[in-house]
Amino acid sequence: AGFGAGLALALASSAFIGGSFVLKKKGLLRLCGRARAGQGGHAYLREWLWWAGLLCMGVGEAANFAAYVFAPATLVTPLGALSVLVSAVLSSIFLNEQLNVHGKIGCILSILGSTVMVIHAPQEEEVSSLESMAEKLKDPGFIVFAVCVLVSSLLLIFVAGPRYGQSNVLVYVLVCSAIGSLSVSCVKGLGIALKELFSGKPVLKEPLGWVLLVCLVICISIQINYLNKALDIFSTSVVTPIYYVLFTTAVMTCSAILFKEWQHMVLGNIVGSISGFLTIVSGIFLLHAFRDMPFPPSLLPLFLQPGRAEPHPPWGTGDRHQSCQHQPLLPSEDKGSQSAEEEEEE
Repeated sequence: AGFGAGLALALASSAFIGGSFVLKKKGLLRLCGRARAGQGGHAYLREWLWWAGLLCMGVGEAANFAAYVFAPATLVTPLGALSVLVSAVLSSIFLNEQLNVHGKIGCILSILGSTVMVIHAPQEEEVSSLESMAEKLKDPGFIVFAVCVLVSSLLLIFVAGPRYGQSNVLVYVLVCSAIGSLSVSCVKGLGIALKELFSGKPVLKEPLGWVLLVCLVICISIQINYLNKALDIFSTSVVTPIYYVLFTTAVMTCSAILFKEWQHMVLGNIVGSISGFLTIVSGIFLLHAFRDMPFPPSLLPLFLQPGRAEPHPPWGTGDRHQSCQHQPLLPSEDKGSQSAEEEEEE
């Protein structure tokens, strides 16, 4: 029951977040000459559609937060790709944005990959209290992972950032992804604390809950800062798929170390989970990388082009063309000269 609730919350989160982008965009398009957000204006605050999109975003993030309480992070995080799919489909319907053949194939691949991941989702080790969460955080494997994440993030921020941040998209995206893996762990711990709080336990007196809250605020602030830097320098179609792949990989690695989600899985489920994740990655890549590339019907094969006549006339017609296999190998002039030479020899 808990797994089903987490899955339903993750799917609802993707639907609300994907729809929120369309509602916000619809509200911004209704400004009709007033100062737009890109020009520093705030006229969008008077549009109810923009507020509806903001409300949907809040509901989606709350559902995503709750999903981590019931389902493993290895399942919830990859399903976030469905919000991109929902946004793309709704944009093509309500905003008249183009969804070419690559985008449609990407949507299908994302759905298939998500289905495979749900079927083969790992079962995390039971963590039902802050005491058990504290024991998990003291695990040597997680401590080594957290130290590696912090050290690599500091090197990327203070060493690689000033040198390569303006030219290499991986620098800032790696910072967001690495810190994001720790923020998901904090969300998981805070979700457990909220469950205990609603059950009547004195959670507010526990220092671990407050420590997780402070760490979550710091991690999210760093993520937002460096993700905005990456989006400001590089194209969204480049940043989004790379960030999704790196962030999901980091979260899956952190969850596997902290919650031992892969420890009791059989080989078939491991292969299925990895295959589903790679299928989602392929779908997201097709959806974003070729989003602005026109794909007219003329590029399709002849038998798929709408309204196109038959490429070959029926066999009964008398003016059918000869196949290239029956055409002479030499031009007509060469053939005439060749026959003349043969007559002279005779």
